[in-house]
Amino acid sequence: MKKNKLKLMAMLISTLFVVNLFVGCREKKYETTINFLNWGENIAEGLIEEFEEQYNIGVNQVFVDDNEAMYQELISGKTQYDVAVPGDYMVERLIAEDRLEKLDKDKIPNWTQLSEDNLNRSFDPGNVYSLPYMNGTIGIIYNKDIIKEPIDSWEAMWSPEYKDEIFVLDSQRDAIGMALKKLGYSINSTNSAELEEAKKALIEQKELGTIYGADNVKDLMISGERAIAMIWSGEGLTLADEYNNLEYIVPKEGANFWIDSLVIPKGTANKDAAEIFINFLCAKDSAYRIAEEIGYTTPNKEAMKEQPDSVKNNPGAYMPKEVMDKCEGYKYLTQDELQMYDAIWMDVKS
Repeated sequence: MKKNKLKLMAMLISTLFVVNLFVGCREKKYETTINFLNWGENIAEGLIEEFEEQYNIGVNQVFVDDNEAMYQELISGKTQYDVAVPGDYMVERLIAEDRLEKLDKDKIPNWTQLSEDNLNRSFDPGNVYSLPYMNGTIGIIYNKDIIKEPIDSWEAMWSPEYKDEIFVLDSQRDAIGMALKKLGYSINSTNSAELEEAKKALIEQKELGTIYGADNVKDLMISGERAIAMIWSGEGLTLADEYNNLEYIVPKEGANFWIDSLVIPKGTANKDAAEIFINFLCAKDSAYRIAEEIGYTTPNKEAMKEQPDSVKNNPGAYMPKEVMDKCEGYKYLTQDELQMYDAIWMDVKS
């Protein structure tokens, strides 16, 4: 009995030691800690921990779902963020509102590994405030068991043949942009006549039994409940890789080609640490692992060289020039322009 008590006490002391050790490890004090505002599941597993260990800089990640939520989080004043990953048109807005720090690219030497195609974009000429982190498209995924003929156009999303089989992202800019592209207009059109055409097209599409959603697109396509869907390229390419009956394409009319960029919000007290972190994420090995894990294409030309031919030669991932030339990034819209889009979207959804 006494031996058992001693054994139990020893086990308890040992357990407490391990727990305290674990808690101590989790509460490790870093020289500096930065706040990183990111999208969910937008970084390779273990990469943050490797950075923390290598540079003795802690990283506190906060996640948002879309550009508008990121903007609100940045301007709320609740947290001073040191690095964030806004999309292209949101970078443009943040620059216009003087909310970003200029980057010292001498402290980010890995920026030279980034593809010229992703640099010097209209939302930040010269990349004074931002560097590309990840890019992708919005395109079409379809079930080849149901749709026998190859698809290459947005027109397929309006085909009566696929009545009750169509899925569209529940996103104002994406849905209206799709309709504008199908009609041969710019994805950023603010022409009232063109937008009225796009509205009519979306209403016609909805009458085919089209459903709107976001997170459920993967399940619907895997189960065969929908035959054709609008989808983000990372999800589309991943599904096509995992399921032989699914195919992802970028329509020949072009689509939204987006770039999520690394920026430093104004007011940070940790600019040096933020630039060290950005440089780490811009490195070939980091960029390769991120692209490999989350399924989107990488702006790092050195990392791209390391990718398998099945990825490098996939036109749904790295598009041919004739399709890429027809793709556009979203531009920041003024309040009056946004009101036009809001009115159209309300009419379509109601």
